[in-house]
Amino acid sequence: MNNEFLNELLSTSSPSGNEEAIQLKWRDYVKAFADEVRTDMAGNVIGVLNPNAPFKVLIAGHCDEIGFMVKRIDENGFIYVEKVGGISPKIAIGMKVSILGYNGPITGVIGANAEHHGGVKEQLSFEDLYIDCGAKNKKEMEQFVQIGDLGVYKRDLEHLMNNRISGRGLDNRTGAFIVAEVLRELANQDLNVGVYAVSTVNEETNMGGAYFAGAGIEPTMAIACDVTFSTDYPSVSRAKHGEIDLDKGPVLAKGAPINKKINALLEKSAKTLNIELQYELTPRNTGTDADKMRLSGKGVPVALVSLPLRYMHSPVETVSLTDIEEEIKLLSTMIKHLTGDEDLNPLS
Repeated sequence: MNNEFLNELLSTSSPSGNEEAIQLKWRDYVKAFADEVRTDMAGNVIGVLNPNAPFKVLIAGHCDEIGFMVKRIDENGFIYVEKVGGISPKIAIGMKVSILGYNGPITGVIGANAEHHGGVKEQLSFEDLYIDCGAKNKKEMEQFVQIGDLGVYKRDLEHLMNNRISGRGLDNRTGAFIVAEVLRELANQDLNVGVYAVSTVNEETNMGGAYFAGAGIEPTMAIACDVTFSTDYPSVSRAKHGEIDLDKGPVLAKGAPINKKINALLEKSAKTLNIELQYELTPRNTGTDADKMRLSGKGVPVALVSLPLRYMHSPVETVSLTDIEEEIKLLSTMIKHLTGDEDLNPLS
């Protein structure tokens, strides 16, 4: 597993709708071992192995992260923003931010009302937030930032105990990393199927990248590689939300959108590798790229393999590197052993 590449992805800002910088890095990385690399009009990057094979496996991890969009600059130079994806106003208070301005990134802070002046209001909404970049007035601020510019929390990756990491945007730049590493693991294998590893865009806002990928590739099967809610920390009800832990392996989804035969293939590979699996329920939809890929073209059988993650959509999302390694092994092994004759029809 290339930890240096993972760190590079996690240090690159990629708010949904502004993924170009991270996509160029992802493309340059997979060029070294893919048979071919493509892009599409959504901004996806696709690394391909064995492109002439009729049986096509699409594995997708989205590279975009939650953030915010500049909607107004007041006369005093304070910036007001709209949320991009599921970003919480309660977590935002007091955070440093990086706005991807048209002249380059600019640092700001999200203001926090002092306790001496009444503190932060209880019923806080996103409209209450403002960013202070130090500008004296609107005219000065407009030299660096314009309406529609995107931004993210300014947060460095932290390495924690027990092979765990924490930072912003692990949802789901870890997934983009995983599909690249699966492609690298398979590059020197004698494959019976075509493999299409895709770093998708826009998942946090509209999942349009996943639809473009599914419609353009027309895969025989597709697997979304995302993150899911771990429940192994204080204040979470395991009775309500299930039992998903860090360091206990990848998570398979079960429910109406999921093709049972793909899950069976993954379970067989996990057993061969002695990898522990966990399960989550997706009875109606998955809330991931799998939903859009499933409904593209004539319809695509899908599965969802997720990485357990603590503190979803916060600046301190936390995952286990051990889980990442096991997910890469699981997917690589399953794909490597496909014959290309698999029948994924649930009634066959």
